Amino acid sequence: MADEFDPQEMVARFRARAEAVRNRGLPPIEGPDRQRFIEQARTDFMDYAMLGDAEASIEDGVLVLRIDLRPSDGPSTD
Repeated sequence: MADEFDPQEMVARFRARAEAVRNRGLPPIEGPDRQRFIEQARTDFMDYAMLGDAEASIEDGVLVLRIDLRPSDGPSTD
């Protein structure tokens, strides 16, 4: 499977999912269901966006996703 799998394509799919969540409309729901939908969309966007920003590689047959969670304006420790 590792020979057929392209981790960069997977990251691109997550980037596209994040964009789809950001651009999707709100269905006609009201009350607590509406708030739950909005909160879930925020969580989905955050998850997809993080994976969409990952540096992906396959190391010894293991998928490795590297996601830098440091603030972009903070000092680098590299």
